Amino acid sequence: MDLGHFLSGEELIYAITVPLSTSIILANLLIILGIVLNRQLHNTPNYFFLSLLVADMCTGVALPFIPLMALNRELSFSSCLLVHIFPNVLFLAFLFNLVMVHYERYVCISDPLHYANLWMHRSFPLALFIVWTPPLLFACLPAFGWNNWTGPDWQNCCDYAPITASANIITNYSTNGTACCSYRRVFTNEFIYLEVYGLVLPAILTIAGMTGRVLCITKGQLKDICRLHRSVQRGNKASDREQRLNLRYTRCVVAVSLTFLACWVPYLIYMHVCIAFLLSDARWNATTHIVLSCTGNGSMAVVPLVLGLSNRQYTEPAHKLLMKLRDRVRRKARNSRPVVV
Repeated sequence: MDLGHFLSGEELIYAITVPLSTSIILANLLIILGIVLNRQLHNTPNYFFLSLLVADMCTGVALPFIPLMALNRELSFSSCLLVHIFPNVLFLAFLFNLVMVHYERYVCISDPLHYANLWMHRSFPLALFIVWTPPLLFACLPAFGWNNWTGPDWQNCCDYAPITASANIITNYSTNGTACCSYRRVFTNEFIYLEVYGLVLPAILTIAGMTGRVLCITKGQLKDICRLHRSVQRGNKASDREQRLNLRYTRCVVAVSLTFLACWVPYLIYMHVCIAFLLSDARWNATTHIVLSCTGNGSMAVVPLVLGLSNRQYTEPAHKLLMKLRDRVRRKARNSRPVVV
């Protein structure tokens, strides 16, 4: 059953993204409050993670607008640039912050002796500048002239716009100040290829490589621990503690693999499907594009939430608050019961 028969493009986008966006924003606020309220977490590594959470929350705010970029609308030049550049800035800033957090934790495990002297810790403002400013500058390149606004004839850009003569379109544009706004007018093909294969894909592969390397280092450390444990116990058989350590490592590998499959694979599929249709210059089903876009971008925005909610220190204040509310509700329910004489 095609949802496009019952909902318009914008209605379908809002129906999918608004609940997802609300959940992402609330979950990020929960983790942010957990870091802010716990003074023991006020250190440089958690400040980097806090920057990532802010970027992820902004991505959650922009999530309904990302699929809208694929819809053609009547907008002015400045409004068209804004609705395309603003979500792209937040998305790239989120991606840069995610790479920085993974790099900081990767160095912590791979080179712990030099971790305290890491340049990111000595120059925290510079690190924040690196993860926020380059995305802003790159995403604003279409506003500086790298766009297709004055390119080929766009009179058939909007499906709902009537096909008229070129002179009539110019007159219409000059009178009401609007024109057909399409991502093809804002982003050139070269810009899209550079962003996808020069920024996004290398960043994802870098995150996957660092995560795989951390798992390999952890596996080697686990073998050393088991070897030392056997030498102390003077036995060749694996003890219960070794089995528990191996089981914990296996769970960690499974959790990381499932997280990558659930969060990154949908976005990679969406990204390459979009590139394939861009190369073929073919029109495709709007409902399919909307569903792929919402699923891909939404699953990617869940990555910081998985990292944050899996840390008990971040969720401890919320857990304590829920326990207090539960105890208060139970106390009121107990006091409201009638006393039987």
